[in-house]
Amino acid sequence: MAKSFEFLFDFGGPNSYLAYNMLPEMCARTGAQVVYVPILLGGLFKLTNNQAPMMRYAETPAKQKYEMLEFQRFVKAHEIPFKMNPRFPLNTLHVMRGAVAAQRLGCLESYVDAVMAAMWHDGADLGHLDVVRDILDKAGLDSAALLALADAPEVKAELIANTEAAAKRGAFGVPTFFVDAEMFWGKERLGQVEAALTKS
Repeated sequence: MAKSFEFLFDFGGPNSYLAYNMLPEMCARTGAQVVYVPILLGGLFKLTNNQAPMMRYAETPAKQKYEMLEFQRFVKAHEIPFKMNPRFPLNTLHVMRGAVAAQRLGCLESYVDAVMAAMWHDGADLGHLDVVRDILDKAGLDSAALLALADAPEVKAELIANTEAAAKRGAFGVPTFFVDAEMFWGKERLGQVEAALTKS
């Protein structure tokens, strides 16, 4: 029987974007289904006392430089269309609430496709709702319904609950994957995720 696996993500994490680009082929190879779990990375950092790499390695420039080198190697090796958003880091609160809203409205994958491309290919300023509205409209999504629902108390609460649950399960950053109860962190663990999915 085909398995499913969870993909915990935040649009503001460039590594989430790289992992997201790898998922279709991995799902095709394994027959597994990805379950998108929107979380808020900033909230997860606070809950786990973690920091973004640019802060964590601020006093270790060689480590920071090497992390960027590995990032570019991954992009090149997998031919992923990527452009660093000039506004990085961005506050993704509104678009992550939008992801929860899209999940409730049954259009999450289309929403993720549109927002990921806008963030990491087009350099869009996702901190402005007018920009987000235009992106969603161009993708053929109902921006009015999505943005209205994204502002609903139950959607805000669900994003918080997702983030708190992630921390309780041991997550501390994105992308994080769960195959059943087994956790894998980082795009570099995709091979391990695939192996877990194909275990008999």
